Amino acid sequence: MSVKIAPSILSADFARIVEEMGAVERAGAQYLHVDVMDGRFVPNLTWGPKILADLRPHTQLPFDCHLMIVEPERYVDEFRKAGADVITFHLEATDHAQRLLAYVRSLGAKAGISICPQTPVEMLGDLLDDVDLVLIMSVNPGFGGQRFIPRSLEKIRRMRALLDSAGSRAELEVDGGVTVGNAAQIVDAGADVLVAGSAIFDGDDPAARVRQLREAIAGAPAR
Repeated sequence: MSVKIAPSILSADFARIVEEMGAVERAGAQYLHVDVMDGRFVPNLTWGPKILADLRPHTQLPFDCHLMIVEPERYVDEFRKAGADVITFHLEATDHAQRLLAYVRSLGAKAGISICPQTPVEMLGDLLDDVDLVLIMSVNPGFGGQRFIPRSLEKIRRMRALLDSAGSRAELEVDGGVTVGNAAQIVDAGADVLVAGSAIFDGDDPAARVRQLREAIAGAPAR
């Protein structure tokens, strides 16, 4: 599969968000990443299902919805109804990850699982048959604009090896501190999807930032 770019609209200009969503879509982004935070699992508050539903008519791109919330099982129905195409929750946030992954799939969405920087990738070993996407957090979740944690590269390599050895076709997504300067390294380590927020939306031309990111990974082999 070719590497996908998923602009994180949390970093967009909210007063121009529909315009900026359209700009990155026309520039070739494949997902729009939606960070949902509850002020409990992470120290920040963002948006709920209504905002997602309001934005849904304004783009053809899949909404890649990342639930950084406690008890995600209470909210997946609402986010699916609002237009989420991929629903990712944290292993650390629920006691019944396998059951919730199966439920997300039953709703017709792709099911994703995410882990924080301190959680070993080996904790996901028994879930690889149940996931469509694995999200490695390369910063501590909660705020945009953080620096990529260097040891995340080795973690991405280990996760890539686990997926390949299991014969899994799940996408390996990386979120946190992704920039033009490190994107090629992240892809070389095994990433299939790059989430980028401030690297795309901090500036006057998010479309140009998407193209620059695409150029930075242009030599990466397709999986």
